[in-house]
Amino acid sequence: MGSRLEGKVALITGAARGQGEAEARRFVEEGARVLLTDVRDDEGEALARSLGAAAAYQSLDVIDEAQWRRAVSTAVDRFGALHVLVNNAGIGIVGLLDELSLEDHRRIIDVNLNGVYLGLRTAKSALAATGNASIVNVSSIDGLVGVLGMTSYSASKFAVTGMTRSASIELGPLGIRVNSIHPGVIASPMVREVSGEIQARLDRLMAQQPIARMGEPEEVANLALFLASDEASYITGTQIVIDGGHLAGPYREPIG
Repeated sequence: MGSRLEGKVALITGAARGQGEAEARRFVEEGARVLLTDVRDDEGEALARSLGAAAAYQSLDVIDEAQWRRAVSTAVDRFGALHVLVNNAGIGIVGLLDELSLEDHRRIIDVNLNGVYLGLRTAKSALAATGNASIVNVSSIDGLVGVLGMTSYSASKFAVTGMTRSASIELGPLGIRVNSIHPGVIASPMVREVSGEIQARLDRLMAQQPIARMGEPEEVANLALFLASDEASYITGTQIVIDGGHLAGPYREPIG
């Protein structure tokens, strides 16, 4: 057991599996007490039980403000405070402009953007009460560059990037740091569930990266851990990319 988050209490959304699960496990390993939240209740409850007394589970649909209030209250009542919020929950649906339904577009914006907004808004007072808090918003490399077939998803993640910067200005005087992390292609359940055609395209993209593989959820969790810890005490309003060099450009044989 480490001590990088000793004495801190964290609330993590989308924590039942994938990156959220990895973050929950890593935070507990480093001494935090963690409220895991998700809509996948069976998986979330089982994970919390496996993590022992340092973890608890609360069902949370991130687009429901009343559920957000209950989750924040649960974290404070159960563990005594709230120092860290990780806005990890998100969905991704692939579709060209004339293929994606308006319902799916609105759902993406609701979960990926409005869910983060409600988290910032609802947890603000509890985080400020500690005087030394951190919010980690999970955006994407698609929140920094466009991507074919992901217009709605990319729009939601770009908005999280801007929201992070603006919130850092507002919340900094309250002792709350706000940063966003921008994963590339991570071997999470959401990625593993894509169709064969999309998977083949991802495989081709990965082969061209400087680090020619998908990232692991644990690698993203390590970055979230750093930003949640006091090691990042002078970092706020920034975006950190974790993408195996994807945005640096594809690998090509040298000319000449």
